[in-house]
Formats: sequence, C-alpha cells, structure tokens
Amino acid sequence: MTGAQLIAACLLVPAAGAALIALAGRWPNLRETVTLGTAGLLFASVLGLLPTVLAGGIPQLFVLEMLPGIALGFRVEPLGMLFALVASGLWIVNSVYSIGYMRGNDEAHQTRFYVCFALALAATMGIALSANLLTLFVFYEMLTLVTWPLVTHHGDDEAKKGGRVYLGLLLGTSIVFLLPAVIATWAIAGTLEFTPGGILGGKVSGAALGGLLALYMFGIGKAALMPVHRWLPAAMVAPTPVSALLHAVAVVKAGVFAVVKVVVYVFGTDALAATTASDWLPTVAGFTVIAASVVALRADNLKRRLAYSTVSQLSYVVLATAILAPLSVIGATLHIAAHAVGKITLFFAAGAIYTAAHKTEVSQLDGIGRRMPWTMGAFAIGVLSMIGLPPAAGFVSKWYMLAGALQAEHWVAVGVIAASTLLNAAYFAPIVYRAFFRAPQGVAHGEAPLPMLLALLATAAATVALFFFPQVPLALARALQGG
Repeated sequence: MTGAQLIAACLLVPAAGAALIALAGRWPNLRETVTLGTAGLLFASVLGLLPTVLAGGIPQLFVLEMLPGIALGFRVEPLGMLFALVASGLWIVNSVYSIGYMRGNDEAHQTRFYVCFALALAATMGIALSANLLTLFVFYEMLTLVTWPLVTHHGDDEAKKGGRVYLGLLLGTSIVFLLPAVIATWAIAGTLEFTPGGILGGKVSGAALGGLLALYMFGIGKAALMPVHRWLPAAMVAPTPVSALLHAVAVVKAGVFAVVKVVVYVFGTDALAATTASDWLPTVAGFTVIAASVVALRADNLKRRLAYSTVSQLSYVVLATAILAPLSVIGATLHIAAHAVGKITLFFAAGAIYTAAHKTEVSQLDGIGRRMPWTMGAFAIGVLSMIGLPPAAGFVSKWYMLAGALQAEHWVAVGVIAASTLLNAAYFAPIVYRAFFRAPQGVAHGEAPLPMLLALLATAAATVALFFFPQVPLALARALQGG
C-alpha cells in the first residue's frame, strides 16, 4: 500500500470498526472480536508507515479544501508517527483489558462504550496525522465530543457532574483561546501548514508573540496546564478503561502532542529561543508539576492520586519543550511514549484492584500485594517509570529532559525536575510499601480476571522494554529535531 492509502486506512479502520461494533451489539463475543480485530488492523496500518518515516519520507494525503488555501490534510512526520504508534498499540491492550473489566463488573451500555472507544481512536489518528492547524483543531474537538459519553458512562449524578466539567473546560478553552489563536496565526502567517522551523518566524514578536503562545498553551486544555486542569480529575468518575484512555492513550496525549507540534512547527524552537516571549512558560509548567504533585501527595483515593500525577507528568512535557534545547525537546517527545505505557499500567492495576477487591482508597491497600502479586508487581514497575528510575522507560525520557535543562543552563527547570522526582517517590512509594510490607485486610481474594491481568502485565513489560530498547522512539524524536 502507498503512504496515502495507509493514512486513509488509519482514519477509516477505527471509524468502520465503530459501525461494525454497533451492528454486532447483540452478540457480545462478536462485538469484542470486532473490537480486537479493528485495533489490530489499525496498528498494522500505522506500523506500515513507520519504515518510510524512519527513512526520512513524509507520507501525505489531502482530502478536500475546507477553506480557501486550507485543505483537510494529513502528513506523517516523526512526532505524529510516534503518537500514532503509541495510541494504536495501546488500544489493542486496552481492548483486552476492557473485555475483562466490563464483564467482570457487569457494566451497562457496553456496546456504546466500545463504539465510542473506536471513534475516539479515529479522532486520535486524525490529530496525530494532521498536516495543518485546521485539521488538528477539527479532530481535537471531535475527540472531546466522542469521549464525553465515556466519561458520563455510569449515568448517575456524579458522572453527569464530571461530564459537565469535562465538556465545559475542554470546549471552553478551545473556543475562547485555541480557535482565536488559529485564526490569528492564519492572519499573520498566511498559512496553517505545519512547517519545520515554524511559520511565524520574523512575522510577529514581543508581547504579541508571547500572547499568541499563551492562547495556544491554555487553549490546548487537554495538556492540563493549571488552572485549566480540573477536567482531568473530574473525569475520574468514568470506568477505569476510560481513565486509561484519557490518561495514557488518547486525550491527554493529544494535548501534549499538540503543544510540542505547535512549538516546533508553528513557532519554531530557534525563533522562540531568540526572544523572551516564552520565558513565562517554564514557570507555569514548573508550577503545575510541583503543585499537582503536592495535591497527589494528599489524595487518598487511588484514581485521584493517579489523575493529579498525570497533571504533573504532562507538564514535564510542556516544561521540557519550553526549555527549547534540542535534548529537552527529545526528552519531551520520548516522555509521550514513556508516560503512556507507565501510566496505563497504573490505571490498569487500579481497575484490577477495584474489580478483585472492591478497594478504591490508598489506605485500604495494606497487604494487597500478597493477594495480587502480579498486579502490584506491575504497579511497582509503573511507579519506577513515573519516578524516573531504571529499568523503566521514564528514566530515559527524564534523563534527556534533565540533560536539556543543563544544556540550556535552565536552573529552575533542573530544580523542578529534581524536586518533583522526590515528590513522585513520596506519593507512590508508600503505596508499594503498603501493598507488600503490611498485613492484608478484609476478605481473601485473588487476581482480577485474566484479560485484565494479561493487559497490565503487557504494558508493564512494555515499560521495561522501552528502557532497554528505546531505538524507535529515540530515532523519531531525533528526526523531529533534525527536521
């Protein structure tokens, strides 16, 4: 298949899968077979693009002219390739996990759940492969809308409240900040095409450049910079596979992906580095890293602690990008993959604990590692990655971030990374200690259903594998800088 055909497959396979899942809704086994088959076919399509991109090629597909001079277009550059690989690969594992979770907890509306999941992946592929800001914006908004039914899945008052916060903040930031930023970029640059080196260089400067950057950074609400982060913990009312989708596979990764893409391909790292327009961004990102870590430290609910950990970890990507050093941008790109596999492991483990033991609070986890050793062993690997310790993927990305901060002599960033590493250990290590070194509580139980266990072991293994074999994401990250 040609590059254009593979891009079309990446967009159409999950959309067609959603339709087939809906048709198969009366037969659960068939429905879930279609889900797994669609996920596998999508990953194969994405994988088919990888050799061309690694060889320096840029496959593209232009569908139609949406506005004069602006087409609905798709182009596969290294950053988008990495995001598409992560999202499509983890959808397979998340689908296996979802089968165990949704059946194990006898969840209602399972067909709707799988349909919305497939549509979310279609929107994610559109974001990852977008060739310009308008295409990115369209699929970014689509992702918000198709994940809202997943957030409100349970249909109770708490779910509806969480859904209102989710939809209100994400649509609000997009309409009030992001859309005006896109329009302003078109007015200034005369194009919305993502271009290596940026499209705004020499065309805007000073306060106007800093203001436009602020519109983008706070308009991309899915990156969860404070104070527009509250949608993320509010969305924890959703079933755990949805939390995994939000925090690892699609939504938050779409946010930080868009941040890196805008900085590299719209503003240009060299152009920003030559001005003081972005000097405020490392401070905001650093504050978010530390403040979210402090909130996580005080949270007893396990999913809430993981949610605020995600807010903090996302701002690592923003901080590393804002440093504007070549090594730090590589670190930011790597962290998109490293955080994905590590955090999805932690959410998978949280869902397994809930399914097998009906426990939701950290204070309830005494001795659970003795009853669920595989689950909590995988959880411990995810913890190592979040802290940034070997042999986990988070060590590699954090190493590049720190090296970039030192390269740029950005001592505030060095301090933030060091302090947050200690805070990460402070709010994660006690969970592992409780699980393995305290006496068990409550009624005896075993591991969660096998599909859930297999999925979380697979993502834990991937977390370790990315430490020992980071060549593909590293090659894509370096190609992004080379571009």
